[in-house]
This record gives sequence, C-alpha cells and structure tokens, in this order.
Amino acid sequence: MCGPKFCSTKITQDVRDYAAKQAAAEAGMAEKSVEFREKGAEIYLPEPAVP
Repeated sequence: MCGPKFCSTKITQDVRDYAAKQAAAEAGMAEKSVEFREKGAEIYLPEPAVP
C-alpha cells in the first residue's frame, strides 16, 4: 500500500535502520561501561601529573 505520503516499504526500512542504529549505540555504551568499571568506577579520577 503506497501513496505520496505513505509507503509501508519505506516505513519498514526506516524502522530497521533505526533499530540498527540503536543496537550500535547500546553496544558502544556497554563497552564504555566496562571501561568505566575497569578504571575503578570512580566519577572523579585524579588528575595526571604534568611533567
């Protein structure tokens, strides 16, 4: 069922693209979560010494 303002094929593809983008964002957040825990799970880290 298609028309000038509605096309189910386009809507389906838009939903698939959105879901793929969300999955990529969630994977990135999971990776950052692991990194955060590995660094001690502290919000404020000590400032590195300036040489």
